[in-house]
Amino acid sequence: MDDILDLHTHTIASGHAYNTLYEMARSAADKGVRLYGCSDHAPAMPGSCHEFHFVNFKVIPRELFGIHILMGCELNIMNYNGKIDLANRYLKRMDYAIASIHEPCYRSGTAKENTAAYLGAIANPYVNIIGHPGDGRFPIEYEPIVEAAARHHKLLEVNNSSLHPQSPRPQARVNYLTMLELCKQYRVSIIMNSDAHIEADVGNHGLAMQLLEEVSFPEELVVNTSFEKLLPFIPKLQEYL
Repeated sequence: MDDILDLHTHTIASGHAYNTLYEMARSAADKGVRLYGCSDHAPAMPGSCHEFHFVNFKVIPRELFGIHILMGCELNIMNYNGKIDLANRYLKRMDYAIASIHEPCYRSGTAKENTAAYLGAIANPYVNIIGHPGDGRFPIEYEPIVEAAARHHKLLEVNNSSLHPQSPRPQARVNYLTMLELCKQYRVSIIMNSDAHIEADVGNHGLAMQLLEEVSFPEELVVNTSFEKLLPFIPKLQEYL
């Protein structure tokens, strides 16, 4: 399976990552990635950048080292209604947005409450991707989330970092098995992302790829293989191709 893109990555602007945007993009190019997406943490994450960081993306070249660049954000889902931590006036300026639940920003509730939080984020027109939904610290009901992703035309992420043996996200593998079977049933597309916080991890989807192969996940539902598959989910990509 071709794998030409990585849209969930972090730079030093996130506060707990270790390379600059240019270093991350160069690493992506060196590894054969054709589309690199920067998704630094939104302001509610401790140590991350101010909201003003996200207003000036126009100055950043959308091609570096021979590859395409997208500038986005990893939003924090803040409550059971799916509220996120950047206003629409900032989101409008971005190429794409990932919405995720993070422990410092969100207090886990019941499976029903956590599911409602994801459903609220999925309904947000500025959210393109739901990040690391396999995190077992936040139990959820997967079928309503997959069904909502189908209805709102959003991507669900298989997060390679979550599958690492030292990941703080318990039960990610088991949870992804459940999610992927439902994605097959509902014909919901997924995206593999590295969640890289250092240049060595850019484009690293090895564990995610193994999992997809294990469950014989349909290649036509994996957007990593072509720009054409990704475009319906991230329309701003067309501006840079």
